[in-house]
Amino acid sequence: MTLLSKAAILGALDLKTEDVEVAEWGGTVRVAMMSGKARDEFFARQGEGGLPISQFSATVLVATIVDESGKTVFDESDIDALRAKSPDALDRVLTVAMRLNGIGPKATEEAEKNSGAAPSGDSGSASPSPSESQ
Repeated sequence: MTLLSKAAILGALDLKTEDVEVAEWGGTVRVAMMSGKARDEFFARQGEGGLPISQFSATVLVATIVDESGKTVFDESDIDALRAKSPDALDRVLTVAMRLNGIGPKATEEAEKNSGAAPSGDSGSASPSPSESQ
């Protein structure tokens, strides 16, 4: 097994992207995984009380739609304009953005499944494994 160096880790292109066809907009957009820092900033802006659905959707798209070089296309001043777009188009792109970035209830379920699947040594616990409890 080869251990990675600092340079290899920091130089790795590990932020996934996915192109999404949006017929309502006449083309394709590229949705990217947020970096750890960008994700922290995104969640810090969400507030405690929750946002209206269209505002949440637009905020996610501002943070995740990128151009060919990986630079975000929109900024916070575009949120209201995006909120005025087709809910179907917003939802299509939002679904991909949430999946790529591990946002939402499905992401929580997946994280819990994945964390339960890794062996952590003998804890002496009599808890059933994830496969036994289903």
